[in-house]
Amino acid sequence: MQTNMGARVFAIANQKGGVGKTTTTINLGTALAATGARVLLIDSDPQGNASTGLGLSAANRTRTLYDVLMDDHSIADAVVKTAIPGLFVVPSEADLSGVELELAQRPRRAFRLKDALEPARALGAWDYVLIDCPPSLNLLTLNAMTAADGMLVPLQCEFFALEGLTQLLRTVDRVRDTLNPTLELQGVVLTMFDKRNSLSAQVAKDAREHLGDKVYLTVIPRNVRISEAPSFGQPALIYDMKCSGSQAYIDLARELLARERAARLLTA
Repeated sequence: MQTNMGARVFAIANQKGGVGKTTTTINLGTALAATGARVLLIDSDPQGNASTGLGLSAANRTRTLYDVLMDDHSIADAVVKTAIPGLFVVPSEADLSGVELELAQRPRRAFRLKDALEPARALGAWDYVLIDCPPSLNLLTLNAMTAADGMLVPLQCEFFALEGLTQLLRTVDRVRDTLNPTLELQGVVLTMFDKRNSLSAQVAKDAREHLGDKVYLTVIPRNVRISEAPSFGQPALIYDMKCSGSQAYIDLARELLARERAARLLTA
């Protein structure tokens, strides 16, 4: 845990839809919370799938990220406790889809989320903050990247995956140059890996050749239990902890924590 150092903030992002961003955010957050960490999940996708996947009904979304970004409510005002000990969420709502236009004339429009997170980070309220980004490189994703210490990129093992990743990494470079000089690529997570499909193995091989140790050793397999879990309002780790997908996310959390420990040692 990192309570004495303030939260580490990760944006879970990929402009492609259906690559496992929300699934990764929910299940990685659950696995980190299981280690005793205090984890805040920020749902910045107007579809609100992360909120729904954690069992949060519309009636329980009294305050949302929209209120934080547009009406200057504090993060603390919008935080909702989930059924999972140590895991909290700032929910989303459909109104977020209009943020792009509504923020156009606001000052520091790319820093709204960063500014809102600063008080909580200063107090050491969280060990990890995971931001589930929408499937586009819009102003919501830009706010997440500006607020984040690192980017965690789910990469689906399919054709054209690396082409989309190249575009995303160019955006990371631009954000680093103009808005957030400390932003790093924390890692790339291979998702929807099908060991029966030679294409999955080829994409994994290509990703490792291009990005080296930035690609996590843990791969997330295609798994029906992962797909079923959101309809029950539960992370896969709660729905079926023993399935291969859940075990992979537990391994991913272990690997992330090991990377974080190694990074701290290098900067100590």
